[in-house]
Amino acid sequence: MVKMILDLDTGIDDGMALAYAIGNPEIELIGVTGTYGNVYTEVGVQNVLNILNLCNAQEIPVFAGESHAMCKDDFNRLEVSARIHGANGVGQVRMEQSPKRKEKKNAVDFLIESAKKYGDELVIVATGPLTNLAMALKRAPEMKDIMGRVVIMGGALTIPGNVSPYTEANIWQDPEAAKYLFESGVDVTMVGLDVTQRSILTNENTRNWRNTGTLAGKTYADMIDYYISQHDEIQGCYLHDPSAVINALHPEFFTMVSMHMTVITQGEAVGRTIGNPQKLREANPNIKVCIQVDSQALVQHLNETLMLVFQNKS
Repeated sequence: MVKMILDLDTGIDDGMALAYAIGNPEIELIGVTGTYGNVYTEVGVQNVLNILNLCNAQEIPVFAGESHAMCKDDFNRLEVSARIHGANGVGQVRMEQSPKRKEKKNAVDFLIESAKKYGDELVIVATGPLTNLAMALKRAPEMKDIMGRVVIMGGALTIPGNVSPYTEANIWQDPEAAKYLFESGVDVTMVGLDVTQRSILTNENTRNWRNTGTLAGKTYADMIDYYISQHDEIQGCYLHDPSAVINALHPEFFTMVSMHMTVITQGEAVGRTIGNPQKLREANPNIKVCIQVDSQALVQHLNETLMLVFQNKS
């Protein structure tokens, strides 16, 4: 069983990633940390609490993290995020407010304590800007020598970005944090647009969820139907964040190349994820970049796992 922390900016596809982690019997989800991006941090944290309540997983602790990028003083949500995810971040779907509240401890402190407690047994999956992780590494640099794998949804290596021709949204939100993580020496897997845009969920899938007759199945079907409606060009929706959490458990679904990576932090190409030119000839690269995926296997596995959640939750 894999001990896991999810670092989320919840977000519809973050919500799918969370449901997958709840439903997968091979994952022990020891906590969820919240960040900004698709929504403001506090909104995303409340969305996590509400989803855990919906899925009868209220025992999982939730921690609020950073509210803006390392080199900025605030964060303003992008209009495109409000359109794609809805004003409330979950496709305008109303969920019962969780009676449970977030933990008093900050997400960065929780990440540091967990890395020291579990060492390389712990896998951290980050599906938003990488500020919480970078801040933890800055505050406790000894983490990098003891912590386990980090899997991120972010970046683009072989295809254009979705914010600019160079960059993907999560990296663009805090390129300095991504650069710090990439160059830290930590074992990182980059699950970027190169693969997340190859896997698509459709209304046929959400109909099956709705047909379970459970509140969780109907709620998630409503959320993803909204998400699909914002992706007219593909008649479905991309599986960005679920691809990252699935990679943490099933790397065999993916083709990966090992590289030393860095992130451009200035100029026209800010946020670009690229091979580190200063380390081209160095051995033992610390980053595995996903460049291909067995989309059919990934989509089938995601649906099978989510159905376990929806069929067993009222």
